[in-house]
Amino acid sequence: MATVHASCVVLGEDGILIRGAPGSGKSTLVRDLIGLGAISGVFAALVGDDRIALTQRHGRLLAASHPAVAGLLEIRGLGLQAVEPTMPSAILRLVVDLAADAPRMPEPAGETVLLRGVRLPRITLPPNPGLAGTVMWRWRRLRVMMMTD
Repeated sequence: MATVHASCVVLGEDGILIRGAPGSGKSTLVRDLIGLGAISGVFAALVGDDRIALTQRHGRLLAASHPAVAGLLEIRGLGLQAVEPTMPSAILRLVVDLAADAPRMPEPAGETVLLRGVRLPRITLPPNPGLAGTVMWRWRRLRVMMMTD
């Protein structure tokens, strides 16, 4: 098991790992995805914020919150706040990287990343607020592609 500096949220049954530099908006994106899930009828829950434990099991990558921050989300200006709903762990299905050099027009085939021996779809987005809709759209598109394979 390894701990990474990232946040993780569940959409539907899928874990989404959100990586980025400190202050890039990981926690804000998690909060916005949970809110968007609530208003769009998609189950969304916090797995963890800031420190995520990754464990490879049977060809899948399992993400779990670090016990010191389980159930807590950092909200800028307010500090660590309890958040509901939460999940203790999730199987990762997507990686979102928040990076200043994100491509404006990503390749249609999509990117992948190898984490702990598991290849996962990856999207790179600029560290700006208001990305929850983009992530939700890409997640839904990924779900459709997985169902047709």
